[in-house]
Amino acid sequence: MSAPNIQRANGPRRWLQLVGALIAAMLGLSGLHSASAQTPVRFTLDWRFEGPAALFLMAQEKGYFQAEGLDVTIDAGNGSRETIPRVASGNYDAGFGDVNTLIRFRDENPNIDMKAVMMVYDRPAFSIVARKSRGVTNDVKSLEGKKIGAPALDTAFAQWPIFKAVTKLDDSKIRLENVGFPVREPMLAAGEVDAVFGFAHSSYITLKSRGVPAEDIVTMLMADYGVELYGNAVMVSPKFLAEKPDAVRGLLRAIAKSIKAAIADPDLGARLVVQRNDIARPEVEAERLKMAIDQNVMTPWAKANGLGGIDPARWARALDQLALAAPFRDKEKAGAAFTGSYLPAPAERGF
Repeated sequence: MSAPNIQRANGPRRWLQLVGALIAAMLGLSGLHSASAQTPVRFTLDWRFEGPAALFLMAQEKGYFQAEGLDVTIDAGNGSRETIPRVASGNYDAGFGDVNTLIRFRDENPNIDMKAVMMVYDRPAFSIVARKSRGVTNDVKSLEGKKIGAPALDTAFAQWPIFKAVTKLDDSKIRLENVGFPVREPMLAAGEVDAVFGFAHSSYITLKSRGVPAEDIVTMLMADYGVELYGNAVMVSPKFLAEKPDAVRGLLRAIAKSIKAAIADPDLGARLVVQRNDIARPEVEAERLKMAIDQNVMTPWAKANGLGGIDPARWARALDQLALAAPFRDKEKAGAAFTGSYLPAPAERGF
C-alpha cells in the first residue's frame, strides 16, 4: 500500500520539476536569442559631447537602438572632417560627419564607395563668428583688414574659397591665423583675433559662456550668403553597408526617432550630454542643442519633405560650388556620395 502513496506524492513534484526545467530552458534560449540579435555598432560623433550630440544620445536613453536589435557605442569626435577616415577605415561602422569632406574623399579615393545615408544638417552650420567691438558687422566687407582665426582642420574654414567666391570678397586684405580648436573661442573672447571660423552653435554659445555679451557677437552663417552646400550627415562604412543593410535601416529608424525626441525635450538631451562631459553645463548645452535644431535640422525644406533626404537640384548646385574650391577628378563618382535608399518611410521622418 505504501508504494502507490509514494508515487502519488512524487507525481506532482516531478511534474513541477519538469515544468520548471522547461521554463528555465525557454528563458535560456530567449536570452541567447536576445543576445545574438544585438548587432554591435561603433558610432563616432563629429565633435565632443556637446548639445547636438543629444540628437543621437536620445536613442540610447530611450532604447530606440535596442529595439532595432542594435548595441550602439557612441564616441566623441575630433571634428566633422575626421569622421570620414574613421568610418572609411572600418574603425567605426557609422558616424556623423561633413558630407562635403566625404565628397572630396570619394574623388581622391575612387575605390572606396563610402556613402552618406541620412542628411541631418540640411542647412550647414559653417560660419564666421566675430565681435562687433572688433569692427565686424553682418556685411562681409567688414572682414577686410581683420584677423580671422582659422583651425586648419575646421570644416567651416574648408569652405572659405567658396564663401569668398560667392560673396566676391577680396581676401588680400584679410589675415588668416592658424589656431587650434581649444584656443579658438578664448582667443576671440580675449580680442587676439577679430573673428573665427566655426560651427555657429559651437562658437557662438561658447563665446557667450565665456562672458562675451550676445549683442557683441556677429554670426555670419555661410548659408545666408549664397553657400548652398549641405552639412553633416550620418555615414556608414562600405563593409557595414554591404554586410548589414538591415542594421543600417534600423540605425536610421532609431536616429530619426532620437532626433525627434531631442526636439521634443532638449532639456533632457542636455542632461544626457552633461553625463558624458564633466565640464559641460546643462543650460549651455540645451541652448546649443536648440540652436542647432532651429538653424540646421528643422529647416523649411526638412519640415516640408521630412528629415534625412536631399533636394537633387540643390545637391547639383552644391557640387558646382565645391568645384570652385578645387576641380573634381570624377565629379559624377564623387557626387554619388549620398543615398536615400536606407531611410525610414516618409511618415517616420516627418516633424
